[in-house]
Amino acid sequence: MQKLQWITSKIHTREQMVRQCNVWRASGEKIVFTNGCFDILHHGHLDLLANAADKGNRLILALNTDASVQRLKGPERPITHENDRAFQAASLLCVDAVCMFDEDTPEELIKLLKPDVLVKGGDYTLDQIVGSFFILNNGGSVEIIPFVTGYSTTSIISRIKKL
Repeated sequence: MQKLQWITSKIHTREQMVRQCNVWRASGEKIVFTNGCFDILHHGHLDLLANAADKGNRLILALNTDASVQRLKGPERPITHENDRAFQAASLLCVDAVCMFDEDTPEELIKLLKPDVLVKGGDYTLDQIVGSFFILNNGGSVEIIPFVTGYSTTSIISRIKKL
């Protein structure tokens, strides 16, 4: 179990995440924030996370809790339990921290953590990105990473159902 410490130590509560952001900020590190369900981890997710990590020094991935995913995606989702999704995300070298949120949007968490850069995938426009105006009004930037076509959790689930 000790060997997994490098993974589990990246999964934070809100309070731990605030403290970690303060440490990073005091060290002059640029904090990047992205969020989502990340239900079935796929190429599109990995592309987004790798590109997001390139936008600063530290990448925070905010994950919707299971309850939040169900409200957004329906009663058959998520496929993967929140603790498993958090562990998978934390095991990625480009992700520095994982923090879950139970609200329908991460706006409260964004305002609490005050990242320097907010990143979303290319299927969003600036006016659709929750927290974008807060970030921009506080001197940060918002980055939209081009969407990788052919990869979505919904399409993967549809293909599996056809088998």
